[in-house]
Amino acid sequence: MKILLAEDQAMVRGALSALLTLAEDELGEVDITEAEDGNQAMAMLKEQHFDLLLSDIEMPGHSGVELAQWLAAYQAEAATMQPKTKIIILTTFGRVGYIKRALSCGVEGFLLKDAPSESLVNAIKQVMAGKKIIDPELAISAIGDIDPLNDKERKALRLASDGLSTSDIAAQLFIAEGTVRNYLSEAISKLNATNRIDAARIAKQKGWL
Repeated sequence: MKILLAEDQAMVRGALSALLTLAEDELGEVDITEAEDGNQAMAMLKEQHFDLLLSDIEMPGHSGVELAQWLAAYQAEAATMQPKTKIIILTTFGRVGYIKRALSCGVEGFLLKDAPSESLVNAIKQVMAGKKIIDPELAISAIGDIDPLNDKERKALRLASDGLSTSDIAAQLFIAEGTVRNYLSEAISKLNATNRIDAARIAKQKGWL
């Protein structure tokens, strides 16, 4: 099984890699490739096929959900007979906004990092067998929690939360500064926030950013 492990914390990445190697009796032989952030993971996914993407949800470059959204679109457009790369997202946060976005882009598994190690091994086995592994209570909660932001507003707000100015955001997204201000204004309004920082705080708490 070829696994791409995307995790920006080196110690956690190393521990997960060791865990998967030790679980070969249950999983079969595993070939693990490590990525230290979302950008590196995306580059690796473009270069070769993996059976499973095991990704942290909050990483520099691209979050786990953004990576899953991109991979779903990339695989849909690619003219290949290779089987679909399965996706399991790991997080320390049980925010329903994360789960709703993950479900919408076809993620097969959503696990909390503080779950027992055997839960991860079992989840991988179930996901590779074609099943979805997501905590049922969190999944039910996610159904009623509506994310009001669109992708453009989310990208602008995420960059703003990183401290980028309007001009820097415009340069990153290849759009006009006025368009950035419109996106941020819409996000602030939708979230009933006082400013862009407050809007980012609210969106992060909900798992929408």
